[in-house]
Amino acid sequence: MLAVWIVLGLVALVAFYLVALYNGLVRKRNRVDNAWAQIEVQLKRRRDLIPNLVETVKGYAAHERGTFEAVTQARAAAAGAKTPAEIGQAEGILSQALGRLFAVAEAYPDLKANQNFLDLQAQLKDTEDKIAVSRQVYNDTVLTFNNAIQVFPAVLLAGTFGFAKREFFEIEQPGDREVPLVSFSPDAAPAAPAATPAAPPAADAPRDTPSA
Repeated sequence: MLAVWIVLGLVALVAFYLVALYNGLVRKRNRVDNAWAQIEVQLKRRRDLIPNLVETVKGYAAHERGTFEAVTQARAAAAGAKTPAEIGQAEGILSQALGRLFAVAEAYPDLKANQNFLDLQAQLKDTEDKIAVSRQVYNDTVLTFNNAIQVFPAVLLAGTFGFAKREFFEIEQPGDREVPLVSFSPDAAPAAPAATPAAPPAADAPRDTPSA
């Protein structure tokens, strides 16, 4: 009879552990979902600011049609992206397009002094700062969750319960990965040789001694 109670106790402990493990993974997954929702809020706010920003710049530089179209297309692509990796790449392209838009604005002092433009620029900067903070929080929660489902014994059960690795969110900036090239080719122009020091002046010839 004692053996039966011991077996039942062990079964209860294992069941309790599995329930606690499952609940812990659910909580970590929910934190990831909540952190991602915060990023989506800020990304939507950023995209909502862009049309007014474009219209304001148009009032001073209507001929910059290519720049405006690039921003509009990049905004649409960012809004249509689905996964964190796709969204990160699309948002990086949108950031580049916005950079070109602000470069256009630099050529128009009246535009740079426009209060509406300044307000939109400040709101966009504030939103991008919040996106950076939210991205850090999200990536931290993703790291915690991914670690939790890959360690023993959770790794044996995570797939069965539908827990899968989550993607990190990185805004792609192609220029950030460019590394300056240093050439060690023998074809490179050699350094100019050091100047040869000038020869010292010749000593004066000895004078003839007058004869007695």
